[in-house]
Amino acid sequence: MSDNKVVRVKDVMVQDFAMVDGLITIKEALEIYKQRKAAVLLINKRNADDEYGILLLSDIAKKVLAKDRAPERVNVYEVMTKPVIGVDPQMDVRYCARLFDTFGLAMTPVLDNGAVIGVVGYNEIVLDGLLTG
Repeated sequence: MSDNKVVRVKDVMVQDFAMVDGLITIKEALEIYKQRKAAVLLINKRNADDEYGILLLSDIAKKVLAKDRAPERVNVYEVMTKPVIGVDPQMDVRYCARLFDTFGLAMTPVLDNGAVIGVVGYNEIVLDGLLTG
């Protein structure tokens, strides 16, 4: 396969995420989701030795709503997944799809030199990855 047929993560990633602090409540996180029309919330590192976290609406549904917990009494850090598996912007979307399958991921941040530059999920790698090229 020639190199110009390769679809890379950077070609399909999106910007519909918000970066938040792990100490905010789920209620505050939901307000940010709605205000920013975010597909996912990423939890910022607390310091240089920390890792990013991720909070999906499915996490809130399973760990807060289904367990009848009050969203104003649960903090993001109690529900989020951490550390998050990030992908390189140069990764071929086919390998990204395999990574998602292997680790049961639905969405992940795109990291360039340790900094979040976007997010990518199944929608992007399938809809944009297969229809490009």
